[in-house]
Amino acid sequence: MPAMPADRAKLDALLKKARALPKTPGVYLMKDAKGVVVYVGKASRLPDRVSSYFVPSADLGLKKQPMLEVIDDFDTIECEGEWEALLTENRLIKDIHPRFNARLTDDKTFPYLVITVRDDFPGVYITRDPNAPEYKGARTYGPFTSVYALRESVQLLQRIFKFRTCTLDIVDGDPKNRHFRPCLLYPIKQCTAPCGAKIGQEAYREDIQRFIRFLDSKRSVMLRELRQEMQQASDALNFERAAVLRDQVKAIEKLDERGSRKDNWQPETERFYHDPKKGLESLRRTLKLDRPIRCIECIDIAHLQGGETVGSKVCFVDGRPLKNQYRRYKIRTSAPNSPAGKINDDYASIREVVSRRYREAGAGHELYPDVVVIDGGLGQLHAAMEAFEDLDVKPPMVISLAKKEELIYVQAKREPIKLGRDNPGLKLVQSARDEAHRFAQHYHHILRQKKVLGE
Repeated sequence: MPAMPADRAKLDALLKKARALPKTPGVYLMKDAKGVVVYVGKASRLPDRVSSYFVPSADLGLKKQPMLEVIDDFDTIECEGEWEALLTENRLIKDIHPRFNARLTDDKTFPYLVITVRDDFPGVYITRDPNAPEYKGARTYGPFTSVYALRESVQLLQRIFKFRTCTLDIVDGDPKNRHFRPCLLYPIKQCTAPCGAKIGQEAYREDIQRFIRFLDSKRSVMLRELRQEMQQASDALNFERAAVLRDQVKAIEKLDERGSRKDNWQPETERFYHDPKKGLESLRRTLKLDRPIRCIECIDIAHLQGGETVGSKVCFVDGRPLKNQYRRYKIRTSAPNSPAGKINDDYASIREVVSRRYREAGAGHELYPDVVVIDGGLGQLHAAMEAFEDLDVKPPMVISLAKKEELIYVQAKREPIKLGRDNPGLKLVQSARDEAHRFAQHYHHILRQKKVLGE
């Protein structure tokens, strides 16, 4: 039902602000009176979408209509296009879990295009897991916002560059290749069939390099030729062929609608260590634990803009992130405006987060994780152990991971453990530490990057 008349003055003010927004794609963040984000949405034109919430006839549906009584203000983030708005919306919802957002709170990710350039005969694949072991050293593009358009593009481009999309392990010079029967893509000329020794390694790699250059370019020549062919088909009244070419043009154009891994859109997909079983066993041996490690939690303290201090807790189960168990904690005891003073105190913050997170486990009402990781050095570990001393039940293992030197400090031991940079256990702990830091910081990094906070 529409908003009550008593709210009309506030909604009219928000409507006026919304209509004055720049006519660009972007993301909007609805906030309550305390400045807490309660809803995140995307728009192809910000003023049109945002103002639709505040017009007198607005009907947001059963679940979202109560939001109008909560909204006190909103912020916006201008984006390069609808594709960037979609990626930004996805990232913000996953980071801050606004109360009125029902979508995008799961672990679904956008797809990537990978080219396994280290293989003798590189393959081209669409995946949502670019860090999988089989893609080690691969050239990666994305994330892409439309998996349908990406599949259409790959299928079209395979006819031109004739790359393989199979998962066969093809070794150059293997005599078995000469007796292997290629799949149907070879007779229809969509693959040059290195599996059957129909093409040499050098010639195949030249095709792959042309494909890579095509992906890195603006693709203007191909698009111009496709549009000319589409116009010719239309002039000849071959509308079915023209429609096919139109769809191909749209698919190729959507290759530009992609993010970059350097922008960290999907860190849970792009960063994590992907041999969890090996990492868990390595960490168990390092810590000399008798039982297998299944659950790891990591705690980090972050200082955000304006002096606000937050703690974050992330959870890994069987070496993989369990995102519905992530938590943020607004620090009360050591914040700049708290009675404790104006200096941020990491040790006090750690003691507070540990006490709040594990009070139930310390009273025997729930289980501890197998390993608790604290971001920091020996001092941070001692601060955590001080908090655990006040609890009746103690955790099985608490460690800290110091930055730069990446030393692991273990409870009740003064000397740290130094592991090799490629140690699987260290990589697993680093993944948990990095994810805890990202979870605390990423939302604010996006806002600062887009100057939403008025810097």
